[in-house]
Amino acid sequence: MLEMRVSGFRLLLLVSCFICKSKGAIVPALIMFGDSIVDVGNNNNLLSIVKSNFPPYGRDFINQRPTGRFCNGKLAVDFTAEYLGFSSYQTAFLNREASNENLLIGANFASASSGYYDATSVPFGAIPLTRQLSYYRTYQNRVTRMIGRERARTLFSKAIHILSAGSSDFIQNYYVNPLLNLLNTPDQFSDVLMRSYSDFIQNLYELGARRIGVISLPPMGCLPAAITLFGFGNKSCVERLNHDAVMFNTKLEHTTQRLMHRHSGLKLVAFNVYQPLLDIINNPYDSGFFEAKRACCGTGTIETSFLCNSLSIGTCSNATGYVFWDGFHPTEAVNELLAGQLLGQGISLIS
Repeated sequence: MLEMRVSGFRLLLLVSCFICKSKGAIVPALIMFGDSIVDVGNNNNLLSIVKSNFPPYGRDFINQRPTGRFCNGKLAVDFTAEYLGFSSYQTAFLNREASNENLLIGANFASASSGYYDATSVPFGAIPLTRQLSYYRTYQNRVTRMIGRERARTLFSKAIHILSAGSSDFIQNYYVNPLLNLLNTPDQFSDVLMRSYSDFIQNLYELGARRIGVISLPPMGCLPAAITLFGFGNKSCVERLNHDAVMFNTKLEHTTQRLMHRHSGLKLVAFNVYQPLLDIINNPYDSGFFEAKRACCGTGTIETSFLCNSLSIGTCSNATGYVFWDGFHPTEAVNELLAGQLLGQGISLIS
């Protein structure tokens, strides 16, 4: 009898923590999948060559400490969590902090250098989307044990799930993989990725997710590292890559609409980050920036992950005027603007 009372008290305590943690938030939980755009530190715990848990990463984050975010400060999903009313950020699922009541406001399963195409993650030791989904099932079981099946089912269905993928598939795989180039045109490769995207959304739906936002490709040809790698000495955006991104995003939007019509009760939004980011790059001064071609870290041309470190020569002292923090990722200032754009586009997910 005493054991039953203790178990009942523990359940009540966890439910109270759930209500307290999400109090003031518009949705009960925020759950992230994908790549470095939303990874908050899962790669810290992997034998991966793609990490950012060292300076100067995180120098403008809370307590000026690196967390595994590929940024000088907050990611767009961090600002999204704030805008939705959460008092703390969703933790990386592989971190030690991912336990008990911390999981009741959601979790982050993203892994830098992963993509829709599972093979993309292999050379970098990243977590492919299929395994991220497996971790999500584990997460669901843990939450269900904590707060009960009905409360958990409600949490999963009302939570916002965010997916960011695709850039690594092109920049770190397709464009540098002669075999993929031989077997597929960019259009055909996009179709391969769309099938993986459809399967992922189908699996999430079967697991009870009903509110999902997927982030489009950025203007890939304007990323400093892409200009360096694929621009052949030209300092302008690589239009071929931007064309591929537009083509992919068009397919993403069409596939998203088909999936939403196919699944009853599913709210699925394709977030367009391409145009807002391109507008900032083309007209940086209008948004308060002065540097849109060169990144803050190091020479600003290629440095990312271990190449962007405390010994990197040339790192800027103040990133607020820069569009890009490293060769692939925006600064905190840009992430804040993009988060506002995403919130506006995703009203249907919270209504």
